[in-house]
Amino acid sequence: MEDGEAPGQIPISELVEDNVVWAAPKATLVDVAEILRSAEVGAVVLGDGTRPVAVVSERDVAHSVADLRDPKTTHAIDVGHRSLIWCESSATVAEVAAEMMEHYVRHILVESKGALVGVVSARDLLGAYASAEDVSD
Repeated sequence: MEDGEAPGQIPISELVEDNVVWAAPKATLVDVAEILRSAEVGAVVLGDGTRPVAVVSERDVAHSVADLRDPKTTHAIDVGHRSLIWCESSATVAEVAAEMMEHYVRHILVESKGALVGVVSARDLLGAYASAEDVSD
């Protein structure tokens, strides 16, 4: 972040690295949980590696287990969110935060030139604001 740059004006591209973690739609919740743990991420994108069809978060896995769905046989696509929310990589932290609030989601897919380039989480946005506070102290 540049000196004096308000955290809300930071482009999402500065927060998102090539952090797309994929799983097959027919992966089980156990498979997804293992991917979440090994990749140390909060959500995986379901699809073929180029075209997303859904997003499954650690919260989705937890809710499914609490609903007594068998994680060994339940497919990720059956609990994933298929209404995908996207933003351009040029969007600002404030714009993406507003989208998250409007759609009540914690993960947004980031695209550049029509291609998925990352996933931004509410935690990523919080980090941008927290880093700005550290700089100003």
